[in-house]
Amino acid sequence: MANNPYWNGKIVLVTGGSSGIGLAAAKQLAAAGAHVWLAARQREKLEAALKEVLAARVDSQKCGIVPADVSDSKQAAQLVDIVTHSVGAPDVLFNSAGITQPGYVQELPLSIFEQLMRVNYFGTVYTTAAVLPAMLKRGSGHIINISSMAGFLGGFGYTAYGASKYAVAGYSEALRAEMKSHGIRVSVVFPPDTATPQLEYEEPYKPAETKAVAGTAKAFPAEKVAHSIVQEAGKGRYMIFPAADTRFWYLVVTKLPKGLVFYILDRIAASAKKSTSTPPPASVP
Repeated sequence: MANNPYWNGKIVLVTGGSSGIGLAAAKQLAAAGAHVWLAARQREKLEAALKEVLAARVDSQKCGIVPADVSDSKQAAQLVDIVTHSVGAPDVLFNSAGITQPGYVQELPLSIFEQLMRVNYFGTVYTTAAVLPAMLKRGSGHIINISSMAGFLGGFGYTAYGASKYAVAGYSEALRAEMKSHGIRVSVVFPPDTATPQLEYEEPYKPAETKAVAGTAKAFPAEKVAHSIVQEAGKGRYMIFPAADTRFWYLVVTKLPKGLVFYILDRIAASAKKSTSTPPPASVP
């Protein structure tokens, strides 16, 4: 990783950088010679994360933190301003901030749909809008957006989360088309289930059907997912699938008749519903 010249010396802003995929990627980017700046809502977690990033540096790169809620457009703009004044305009934006909340659609409050769209989708849009002026002026840059397998396959129990991640995927595709002539790269990532605090949080709220469709596969380590992202993005890849099963499902969804895909998933969900009579908790903390 440290030998990848693409990242060396670049200023990289990572949202959602205090844990999970964002933090794992930040450490690997620092090890590759990048100046890494982390953004998230909680200062204490950011300070702990920064220590890990600093320990991964290969040189005396400038790294730092900015507490910010990217679902607020003003805070997203201020975040980019602070980084720009501290170390320079970001060369790379790694949009990793995200939350999830599974559940039966009829039991999810509308506020959950709104919250997931604000964080997962608008958080991506706001930070991108804030970094674009400098990238356009410079004629270079790279925006990396984290979608999900739920961003190309509507999964049982993920009406709120899936909609927000479909939005990220659609936004990324249009953004790629518009930015190509300006010399700005765009990548969109479709991670598998990844061992992060978010995955741990959502587990009790997953409907039985959701668990059945997901199967018994173990979650991927965040470090492994981040390694794939950093490697593939460094090659200029637009669509990034950090796991073979995610790529497999993308091919299934895009190549097979939609009716057949629905039939397979519906059979799995129906089987799970028959085998359980106790629904998962419906309350939202």
